[in-house]
Amino acid sequence: MRESRKVVSVVSTGVANVASVLAAFRRLGAEPQEADQPEAVASADYLVLPGVGAFAAAMQALQTRELVQPLQERIRKGQPTLAICLGLQLFAAESEESPNVAGLGIWSDRIVRLTSQRVPQLGWNRVDAAKESRYLESGYAYYANSYCLGAEPQGWTASWSDHDGKLVAAVERGSVLACQFHPELSGAWGEQLLRRWVEGARC
Repeated sequence: MRESRKVVSVVSTGVANVASVLAAFRRLGAEPQEADQPEAVASADYLVLPGVGAFAAAMQALQTRELVQPLQERIRKGQPTLAICLGLQLFAAESEESPNVAGLGIWSDRIVRLTSQRVPQLGWNRVDAAKESRYLESGYAYYANSYCLGAEPQGWTASWSDHDGKLVAAVERGSVLACQFHPELSGAWGEQLLRRWVEGARC
């Protein structure tokens, strides 16, 4: 990857820890840059939608920056897109965290609160990769979440974790990958996942 120096654009919403994502791609030899304009989001070769914070605040930030439509279009076209943590949740139609706030609507599913008494989920948890997964291998990932996607969206491939009940660890379709965990904080396992995504490689 160091020879090609691929440019990875990271959506800057003001509610995400962008610095750790930028650092993770620099370690891979890519050229990460922040993107907060509709044209940059639409035309990015590789786009990352990170997320730390509340569903409503993140959607408000995307709407204010007029990023909702370009995000929806590139995801539906299958352009290389990676969503992380809250970024995955924003793909849904809505979330229990923020009633009456519409998500990106890529899926008709609703994000729900974890049923465990241990909320938020903070720390390492096993990911069981789907046999059909393009990017994921089974291993351990770092989580920081109170809400999750509980069902596999139609037309997507889901991998799973368990936190006093099953939850979607990641979903993928073509070049679009959405992770509930933080691959940028998941050590060598997460680094290899990011490498496979940006190189378009299979497990």
